[in-house]
Amino acid sequence: MKLYAIADLHLGHEFNRAALGELRPHPGDGLILCGDVGETDEHLELAFGAATRNFGAVWWCPGNHELYTTGGGAPGGPRQLRGEARYAHCVAVARRFGVRTPEDPYAVWEGEGGPALVAPLFTLYDYSFRPAHVARADALRWAEDADTVASDEFLLHPDPHPSREAWCRLLVQRAEARLADARKPRKRAALAAATAAGAEPRDDAGQPAAEGEREKEEEEEVVLPLVLANHWPLREDLVYIPRVPRFSLWCGTKATEDWHRRFGAAVVVSGHLHVPRTDWRDGTRFEECSLGYPRQWREVHERGLDINDLLREILPGPPPPPGGNTTVRWRRWG
Repeated sequence: MKLYAIADLHLGHEFNRAALGELRPHPGDGLILCGDVGETDEHLELAFGAATRNFGAVWWCPGNHELYTTGGGAPGGPRQLRGEARYAHCVAVARRFGVRTPEDPYAVWEGEGGPALVAPLFTLYDYSFRPAHVARADALRWAEDADTVASDEFLLHPDPHPSREAWCRLLVQRAEARLADARKPRKRAALAAATAAGAEPRDDAGQPAAEGEREKEEEEEVVLPLVLANHWPLREDLVYIPRVPRFSLWCGTKATEDWHRRFGAAVVVSGHLHVPRTDWRDGTRFEECSLGYPRQWREVHERGLDINDLLREILPGPPPPPGGNTTVRWRRWG
């Protein structure tokens, strides 16, 4: 049983909706949907329905597109919601399908590469991914000078917070507190209650553990490694978007730069950039696993690959490289 991830399904596009329909069953496996599923309830329901039909456990973290206030529909309806209210609505949709969200307890992955805690996150961004010589007050003008303005400036509202930065700051504080708590030693018995998917306890020979051995293991205190899943990259040095480099303003916050070290991450999963890649930093694997807009991956599909080939294996995954760092591996072809 393996843990996979994919981001940026963008189901507002018919080509991507058809691709999702090709998803094959993965009984017992897990799937992380790492944001930008789409903009409407219909998109969320389509993604969550397909994911939960085909995978044993599913996680979701929001991207900017889920948070858009698109307007239309009934007065006071989902498309009219803003900020926190819009996010809370998306969480409610996910929970109807049994999908775990950043608002739920972290679940233990007990399949291959485990045990590990899977932590879906929601951090937003604070415009801090910019050159040192660009002041915050000048940041939007700096991006506009290169004809770069994110749709978020018109569709992603921070209500009831005064700004996106303020909302981001609060989200980061909340996430840090939860992640710090997750790093406290706990008895296996307590962690077992949060198990998401995986096999029964086994001994060193791979056989089902005897009752006495299970009781001993349950009393043992452990600190599990984490899988951090966030739509926005946690590190600025992993933002590579050469066609729109100043779009970096909307790509994360420097406040998360060291989270992989501070919180014992085995893997960090993200999307948003539509530039699939694998990187290593300090022995932690970073996976950008975007599908992207049809124009960005149509050629891949035309060469015979489908969404199943583009699912990223998160656990067990490859072993760390010597020294803990290595050059980027581009993953456009899976």
